Amino acid sequence: MKLLFITNSRIGDAVLSTGLLAHLIRSHPGLRVTVACGPVAAPLFQGVPGLETLHAMRKQPRAGHWRTLWAATVGTRWDLLVDLRGSPLPWLLRARRRLIPRADRSALDHRVRQIGSALGPAGFANPPPPVLWIRPEDEAAADAILGPDTGRPLLVLAPTANWAGKVWPAERFVRVAQDLTGPNGPLPGVRVAVVAAPNERPAAQPVLDALDGPLLIDLIGHLDLLGVQAVLRRASLFVGNDSGLMHMAAAAGAPTLGLFGPSRDAHYAPWGPFCRAVRTDEPYDVLFPPDLDPRTVESSLLDSLPVERVTAAARALLNDVASLRAPSGTR
Repeated sequence: MKLLFITNSRIGDAVLSTGLLAHLIRSHPGLRVTVACGPVAAPLFQGVPGLETLHAMRKQPRAGHWRTLWAATVGTRWDLLVDLRGSPLPWLLRARRRLIPRADRSALDHRVRQIGSALGPAGFANPPPPVLWIRPEDEAAADAILGPDTGRPLLVLAPTANWAGKVWPAERFVRVAQDLTGPNGPLPGVRVAVVAAPNERPAAQPVLDALDGPLLIDLIGHLDLLGVQAVLRRASLFVGNDSGLMHMAAAAGAPTLGLFGPSRDAHYAPWGPFCRAVRTDEPYDVLFPPDLDPRTVESSLLDSLPVERVTAAARALLNDVASLRAPSGTR
């Protein structure tokens, strides 16, 4: 069987789509997979089982990227075709079965549920969770950067985002790290890794500078996305802004705390049993009115999210994780 899976350009949305992809792979042993997505997200899919082709769709004038994808796929009769981009392409290709999420999206429906709706009502009610596939070389890259103590506890911070309004102030990330890893914290003396996209290093530099020392691990620009994912699988706790890295951490099974303000946590909170979200006092509608252009925002819109709330949420999450992971009869 052959599957054409058309997913998103942004890393976060692409990660959230992987649960559906994983479900189809499990349900159809031997499935041969073609993935089409944006070039930034494409590396996430390099480890997909049964992957035949990975189309990195670079945006072209007058929808030229869609014409290019059509030309590359029109000669195949697809057994399954998934389109999460809402394009007309599924109706221009031969396919035995097309899986399209329901169109009546509600802002209160989590994106994972919206994607799961492609499987029908059961997929919406109980959607398959996101997952990323790690290769041996990704594990080896993670081992190399973490060094001989690769099994030691690890706090991962992701202090950047794709626009300034979603970025919690750097000094607050530092205080949270110090509170959590201090003598009275739940993670005393653990290593702290800082991760961001290579072009976001200037925004993350104040955190790197403040935490500099033998326990700091700088992951920025030193690993590809799946190498970062292999590190996230080892994380004792992830704390980060609403970003693709946050969704990667959740998909890795790491205890994940996402920080929200001018984005909808009901729609994009990290997904999984070990995931939590905290947000500002101001609701989304106040911080992100209809006339706001994110490109004009030059400073954080998360000022009303205090350090104490984030630290308390992190401690509560770690307690919940310990309880959930405790053997039966020891809780």
